[in-house]
Amino acid sequence: MQDVYKECPVLENDRFLLRLIEEKDAEDLLKVYSDKRVLPFLNSDNCHGDNFYMTGTEDVRNAIHYWLKEYAGRGFVRFTVFDKSVNAAVGTIELFLRRAEDYFNDCGLLRLDLRFDYENPKDIAEVLSVIIEPAYSLFGCSWLATKAPVYAVDRIEALKNMGFELSDQCLGGSYGGRVYDGYWVIGEKHS
Repeated sequence: MQDVYKECPVLENDRFLLRLIEEKDAEDLLKVYSDKRVLPFLNSDNCHGDNFYMTGTEDVRNAIHYWLKEYAGRGFVRFTVFDKSVNAAVGTIELFLRRAEDYFNDCGLLRLDLRFDYENPKDIAEVLSVIIEPAYSLFGCSWLATKAPVYAVDRIEALKNMGFELSDQCLGGSYGGRVYDGYWVIGEKHS
């Protein structure tokens, strides 16, 4: 099995390319993280209260530096979602193997952040289709989970169409005993 933390692969389909985030993505990604319409779709569960709202390119660069530090420490991989048809970064995907003492132990946890105009069933499914299959071997998991709040109707439609199911389990928080709902799962869960 390839070690994703030693060599992060470049994954792609006809339209989208996913690769390890780079500082040069900051200007494009500001269009994601400075858009208040995007905020409700960002998964900040267990992120120390950060909502990922960024008002300047320097804020995004600082986030990228943190994400690359986490990658170097084997915390998670933050992929840039690059739309080849417009030659621009249009979002990010964070993915890691979650180790915890709750239902979501040993699952690949996926966080998808997209520019607002990509928050539609077709684009979401097209982006996720690039990462779903490789994620199992890259992260050594047999199932994946991602968050979609009840109001994220386009995201939920895309997830349902791809075979995800809403879990009735809550993800345990690392801070203060909080729990989080709204997680959709795909793959084979092993107890």
